Amino acid sequence: MMTVDQHDIELDHLLEAIFTTYHHDFRHYVRSSLRRRLDQALLRLRCPGIPELHDRVLRDPMMFGQLVRHMTIQVSDMFRDPSYWRVLRERVIPDLATYPFVRVWIAGCGLGEEAYSMAILLAEEGLLDRAQIYATDITLPSLAQAEGGAYELDRVPSFSSNYLAAGGRRSLSDYYAVTPSHIAFAPELRGRILFADHSLATDAAFAEVQLVSCRNVLIYFDRALQDRVIGLFGDALCPRGWLGMGDKETLVFSRNASMFESSLADESLYQKRATA
Repeated sequence: MMTVDQHDIELDHLLEAIFTTYHHDFRHYVRSSLRRRLDQALLRLRCPGIPELHDRVLRDPMMFGQLVRHMTIQVSDMFRDPSYWRVLRERVIPDLATYPFVRVWIAGCGLGEEAYSMAILLAEEGLLDRAQIYATDITLPSLAQAEGGAYELDRVPSFSSNYLAAGGRRSLSDYYAVTPSHIAFAPELRGRILFADHSLATDAAFAEVQLVSCRNVLIYFDRALQDRVIGLFGDALCPRGWLGMGDKETLVFSRNASMFESSLADESLYQKRATA
């Protein structure tokens, strides 16, 4: 029977090999969560153990792509946590409206639900035609699915309920077309979203933005990686720009917390200091 130490050693070897071969860095993800997802991956990929998975991943980039989907969290929803979106609409959007052009970064966008939520919010507040939304993730199949803007019909009730609770001004159905099995969001929404491969663990900031929304992602990182990512967001944000996080995430104890003010901390929204 494998000991905990043996399991950790094999996991360390796998993560180092992934980093060396594919430049994706999972070494600072929370181990307990990573182990659970890796155990699920072993079952679904039909690997008897980590050494066999290690060999298959190094030989086959497609296998690595499948593994990444299991190692990252892809669960989200349109207008997830409606109170967050309501505060964005009422308190943050009026500030964004003062800029001649609005840039928003959705970091860890998964299947794209938050990116389309942001596009709808900006459209309803009259900002979409002078906005660019960057939606990034490390999982290429998820990015491809997100770019298509299509979601299963059975998700519509949840989408619509959250949209109305978030202060939606119309019917959500105004923003999508219906097929026999899916909804597809309108081209004018998709046209304002740039989906791109970006790793919070290894890549640098790529643009100056006024709002970063990265929700329910940092909880899967250890403290060192959280500090890196918060610093990365500080680098990307303009002075007085906004950072939105998940309701179980906080800047407290981060070595980069001094870059931000707790303007709306009750909703996990922070504002970059003018002199950060």
